[in-house]
Amino acid sequence: MCQHDPVPRRLRPGAAAVLCLAGCLAGWAQLPAPEAGLRPEWRAVGAPSFEAFLASPATGPVERVWFTDGGAGLAVRTASGRYFESRESGDWRVLDAASAPEPDDRVTAAVPSVPEPGAKVRAGDGFYARLYGFGSHIYRSDDGGRSWRNVTGFHGRSIIGGGFVDLAVSPSDPDVVAVANRYGVWRSSDGGLSWAGLNETLANLPVRRLLNAPAGTRGTRILLGSGDVYEWAPGERQAWQPVDDPEHARREALGRSAAVQAGSRVTALAAGSSHDYAGTENGDIWVSLDGGGDWMLVRGGDGAPVRAVYALPEQSGVVFVALGGDASAGLDRPRVLRSLDGGLTWQNLTGDLPRGTVNGVTADPSGSAVYAATSEGVFLVLLDGISARPGRWIPMSATLPRAPAVDVALDQPGNRVYVAVDGYGIYSAPAPHRFLNVTVVNSADLSGRPAAPGSLLTVIGGRLLRAQAGLLPAPVLQAGETESQIQVPFEATGTFARLALELTRGQWTVDVPLVEVSPAIFVDREGAALILDADSGVLLDALHPARAGSRVQVLAAGLGQVTPPWPTGMAAPLREPPAVAVRVEAYLDGSPVEVTRATLAPGYVGFYLVEVQLPLLVNGGPGEIYLRAAGRRSNRVRIDLEP
Repeated sequence: MCQHDPVPRRLRPGAAAVLCLAGCLAGWAQLPAPEAGLRPEWRAVGAPSFEAFLASPATGPVERVWFTDGGAGLAVRTASGRYFESRESGDWRVLDAASAPEPDDRVTAAVPSVPEPGAKVRAGDGFYARLYGFGSHIYRSDDGGRSWRNVTGFHGRSIIGGGFVDLAVSPSDPDVVAVANRYGVWRSSDGGLSWAGLNETLANLPVRRLLNAPAGTRGTRILLGSGDVYEWAPGERQAWQPVDDPEHARREALGRSAAVQAGSRVTALAAGSSHDYAGTENGDIWVSLDGGGDWMLVRGGDGAPVRAVYALPEQSGVVFVALGGDASAGLDRPRVLRSLDGGLTWQNLTGDLPRGTVNGVTADPSGSAVYAATSEGVFLVLLDGISARPGRWIPMSATLPRAPAVDVALDQPGNRVYVAVDGYGIYSAPAPHRFLNVTVVNSADLSGRPAAPGSLLTVIGGRLLRAQAGLLPAPVLQAGETESQIQVPFEATGTFARLALELTRGQWTVDVPLVEVSPAIFVDREGAALILDADSGVLLDALHPARAGSRVQVLAAGLGQVTPPWPTGMAAPLREPPAVAVRVEAYLDGSPVEVTRATLAPGYVGFYLVEVQLPLLVNGGPGEIYLRAAGRRSNRVRIDLEP
């Protein structure tokens, strides 16, 4: 299984175990030009709202709010200048051509008093009897402004946040009021006695940086415009949650250190294994070789700010930089740079990158595929070794929302690409550069872990026609235009499996390490583990946590031989499925828990089902679970627990 879409609430036996990515690109090698047909299948990661501990989830600043069509609709203008309207369904749709009505501030001057200095007032009816005021809070008056009642205050703070900038009253009902502030748009249907946010589907998430892609128990992490770090954890279903991030705290400390020595505001940072980098608002690039103690200027700027810096994790002397400057303004300056020697020399990779501001940059682990997030979308360029001349920049935003790309990142193995789209949040897709060559990865978590007899492997790089492991046929379980899935024969032996792969675009031979067992827990594209409640069959997540004392079923791969032996490529029987031959252990938060059975998953090919009895006493909230077999440990995954 690849990084797939979220699975149904119940996994139904009988289907083949092919929960894989659908092919999302036309076959790269068959394209007449590298940019032709590249349409990554972008999928949203998380929601456009975040948890701010208010009456409802919040989002970014909204500047204007007003009712449309006699009160049947509600429209807003966000801080990014986009217009949206919500009707009866409650969902927001983009208004391509709209303008906000001029605010009527005449009421403020006409009332006998305002609720606080600087507050503005809107009329709730034509007689000025019902009035609403907004400043640091929302206020209501039922006597024409002689007295005011605070309808958002609770223990000294507003239950819907602060920074109110607009308020609208429905022309059809004076009890229906909507307000705009720095946390989004809010609505009351009872004259302010209760409030609900309308932000869950409003594309207005204020992402400033993509900090991390999902890895293990950690989810996708982003930096908001407020400077706070938020995470969409594996299994999260509601809103981005605030988290402490030591890595970001370290980068912030590096930035303060660099700013002191540079004498300028630091606008971009990269913390590497041996090199740390800082870019400033005037375009200077500084490097530190001692963890931020001393900084050296390695490239002087020309006034355009450094917008992003990315250093390869394992070779931090290789660094990529996004510089300010917009080709549309006729500014003849580089916008994407690369250094292979820690900043001593620089190469201009801008090439034919379309006009627009480059906001973010990242590269695959080898540094040969570079992604740029720009005001005109996301682009990919493939580099030829150490050549300073890049190939053509390939656009990849065809299926993304029409908005600037704020940042871009790859997961650690470089198999998935993540992009932050202004207002719309985070999107993910299989990394297109992976389809240039044939790559074989573990299907459970797309890692490079060894294979075992019976393992599921994903072949990236084209439609697979046939496969063999040595002299044994390896059944093709799923074949897409860019990815396919095979099963390693149960009869495979030796220290490696030599895979002979026949694809529509040619033949390849790939050697994959082979071990007795190579346990891995299946995860989806957001890093959520496939763990089910044993009694109900419901997939567990943050909204459906595992209960203390219950049994859970972990879907795994790579547990090797079974007894009695089972044919390769055949779905396991629904009754009395073969048992795993080796002893399987499970650990919850580092402590062993009872494994009641470990078998092939009934009705599926290549899936194993490990049933675990949870303790009667568990700590509520997120926990960590992993499997162990024959001395080998699986990936660590998150499991949400309920005491």
